[in-house]
Amino acid sequence: MSDLPIHEQETTGDAQEILKKFDKESNYRIYSGFFAKFISALAIAFSVFQLYTAIFGVLDAMLQRSIHLSFGLALIYLLYPASKKWSFNKLHPLDALLAVAGALAPMYIIINYQKLVLRAGTATTLDIVFGVIGILLVLEAARRVVGVPMVVIAVVFIIYAFIGPYIPGKLAHRGANFETLVQHLYYTTEGIFGIPIGVSSTFIFLFILFGAFLERTGLGQLFIDLANSVAGWAAGGPAKVAVISSALLGTVSGSSVANVVGTGSFTIPMMKRLGYKPEFAGAVEATASTGGQLMPPIMGAAAFLMAEFTGIPYSRIIGAAVVPAILYYFGVWAGVHFEAKKNGLRGLSREELPKLKNVITERGHLIIPLIAIIYLLVSGYTPMRAALWAIVLSIISSWLKKSTRIPPIEIVRALEAGARAALGVLAATACAGIIIGVVTLTGLGLKLGSVLVDIAGGKLIPTLFFTMLTSLILGMGVPTTANYVITSTITAPAVIMLLSRKAGLDPYAVAPANIILPAHMFAFYFGIIADVTPPVALAAFAGAGIAKANPMKTGLNASKLAIAAFLVPYIFVMNPQMLLFNINFLSFVWMLITSLIGIVAVASAVNGWLMTNTVWYERILGFVGGVLLIDPGLTTDLIGIGLVAILFISQFLRSKKLKVKPSP
Repeated sequence: MSDLPIHEQETTGDAQEILKKFDKESNYRIYSGFFAKFISALAIAFSVFQLYTAIFGVLDAMLQRSIHLSFGLALIYLLYPASKKWSFNKLHPLDALLAVAGALAPMYIIINYQKLVLRAGTATTLDIVFGVIGILLVLEAARRVVGVPMVVIAVVFIIYAFIGPYIPGKLAHRGANFETLVQHLYYTTEGIFGIPIGVSSTFIFLFILFGAFLERTGLGQLFIDLANSVAGWAAGGPAKVAVISSALLGTVSGSSVANVVGTGSFTIPMMKRLGYKPEFAGAVEATASTGGQLMPPIMGAAAFLMAEFTGIPYSRIIGAAVVPAILYYFGVWAGVHFEAKKNGLRGLSREELPKLKNVITERGHLIIPLIAIIYLLVSGYTPMRAALWAIVLSIISSWLKKSTRIPPIEIVRALEAGARAALGVLAATACAGIIIGVVTLTGLGLKLGSVLVDIAGGKLIPTLFFTMLTSLILGMGVPTTANYVITSTITAPAVIMLLSRKAGLDPYAVAPANIILPAHMFAFYFGIIADVTPPVALAAFAGAGIAKANPMKTGLNASKLAIAAFLVPYIFVMNPQMLLFNINFLSFVWMLITSLIGIVAVASAVNGWLMTNTVWYERILGFVGGVLLIDPGLTTDLIGIGLVAILFISQFLRSKKLKVKPSP
């Protein structure tokens, strides 16, 4: 019998159902008896293999990735049924057969590795048969774990590879025959076994495993308690708790839907009891949870892919993400604060909240691994080596106090949980490899970039706008990792091409980092923010499910709260100073201060409140002045300061006249 109150038991139960509904990765079979032990042993062996290669050296690319895929496909077909109508506690014979095939298809490459290398470019009939089987198994695995949209996109790309000669205009190409396409997609490092699954088989798996160990140490509850002690007492306290805790948890979890359910089952009922409307409560959690993937030091799995695609060190990418992430969360915080003030919503009493000193004294040492991973990345360690040390430190730090010490069995369970959690990324990256394989075979990336630029008339803002729309559409219902692969492949080349032209560089040559990184970050941001943008806003819909709110209204509220995510990417593309290019310390401090003031002004315009309700002209002043302040530059800052100053004076005078005490 649970010790939780009835309403909390119901919330937890609802949350699990919502997670299964909106997060396909969580909708897996639960076995008992022999099969449960077998699955656990297989998952643990998967984690042990990944740890072994991380410690003693990664194998040759094709071997490492083939073993990774072999483990992954076998587990996916054992855990995820083909249909919801199939039993979720009993293995279907067809899935057993597919699990064996999933294990053997990549093993064919391992067994025949030397022969395949020697006859590169000439495939036997058996090679083609195993290649076709492998491609079909990857597509079906992605359908089960990632979802239909990802598979549809991959199939469209495969069709495009065949019909190239029959397409008019710039998208035409000479076409590929069946044998060439199968070879390219399955027996080279340009297709299924390309960069995405290469990153999955090294960095990403270890960071997911790190997250599983952190979960076992109780770090999630520590984050919630810290957030409560810091902000629970303030106006709209539970909503601010959601913002802080979701930001901290999101950088580790990498899944916006899982993060919504994990923290939302606690924060959303608190917000509703305090007086927030259900649609707003669900939106706060969805927006905060989604932004976790933008928050350094870990961000989402897509950040590792960005490092590989762009050739820019991972430590530089997380450095560039700092200011945009701060602005994103400050904007959400400001929106929550203004909503609380507008509706007179109080915080929780301090007696109801944990004491900050006690929280830090009792469990503060659990943060050591996160501090260590930042230090290691900044010190020049590879992400894989940093993650490996962080896993070790997560265990050691838990042993520093008896109350937090994890027993050996929890270490074993973390190995199993890490392998299970990695399956979604594995399926997504393998399927994404098909898309990239077609792009490299046909040259589609530059063709699409050129078409987008032509549609936008060669203008930067329209190109960015069309890129944003493309990223939002492609991001609907697709997990972040796959989302970034698709959006960066299709949309980033267009932005890079235009920025290169603007800088007087050859648009078809390799661009410098201050052009490549903003373009990829732009696609990354809008791919992620699709999770809170209607009509398919998975994180917002999950939040609405917990809050028992209208999904579309929740999505619209979430989009308003995430206003910074719709503005900041445009600014850092046009002015890379925001990503810390060509900037000194004083300029950085000034940029951060003015940008934060700008975000407050924009949030007040969107929410209709600052010191009191804002009238139409104050909203215009706040929005325009805020955007100008966010954009780094002396001229924009001076104009922005003037407009925002007028807004503050107007609000002060009106609040005084209405006898409303200004907010601190």
